[in-house]
Amino acid sequence: MGLPVVLVHGLRFSGTMWRPQQEVLEAQGRRVVALDLPGHGVRRGEEFTLGGAVDAVAGAVDAVGGRALVVGLSLGGFVSIAAAAAHPGRVAGLAAVGCTARPAQALAQVYRIPAVLLDRLPDHGEAVNERFHRLTLPTDGAEAALDGGLAMEAARAVIDEIAEMDVLGALGAYPGPVWLINGARDPFRIHERRFLEACADGRLLNVPRAGHLVSLDQPENFAKLVADIADVVWVRSGRAVEGPPSV
Repeated sequence: MGLPVVLVHGLRFSGTMWRPQQEVLEAQGRRVVALDLPGHGVRRGEEFTLGGAVDAVAGAVDAVGGRALVVGLSLGGFVSIAAAAAHPGRVAGLAAVGCTARPAQALAQVYRIPAVLLDRLPDHGEAVNERFHRLTLPTDGAEAALDGGLAMEAARAVIDEIAEMDVLGALGAYPGPVWLINGARDPFRIHERRFLEACADGRLLNVPRAGHLVSLDQPENFAKLVADIADVVWVRSGRAVEGPPSV
């Protein structure tokens, strides 16, 4: 069965974005949870706070046995880093994906102004975002990403919360193994070396020909990557798995 996996989605998305990986991992007999953060998915309408998001991750880890590999993309990556720092005993390993840019710069400059402009539209820009993702993602990836809805209304609260986060300090506070994963075409790679230097036990992986939403750009490759990381962490923790890990 191996190490359980908790998957944490990006801004505006929900746990459905992880469907391609969840299906593969569960078919391997792994315990997997793809949660919805406050203000997203089935929790739309709730206020997003970083503390509430960290609590959601900790609850998901408890639901799969109390210790897991935590994988988060973009917003989910920042939340997962915060959760690892707050609950190192629960987070056996961390994969922080598409989030190696300091939040104050990445979120405040890249997201804040578009979020204000989109808020002026009747649907807060949901139709524009949905059209963009259908045009830029593989069909299966787009369907998975959009099935849980797009929580456009959550963006400003998320930006306000995450922009104040000391992400490098949180990374340094987590003693466990960290994988920093980026699509090679992801503009959020700008501080990846600083993030790597902040890790107590880190490594950096760049996925060729992938963008920011690497798990949706290359769903099969990313599922294999998560499985391999889970096996490595499982072995390093002194547990046995069926067959050798492939990383």
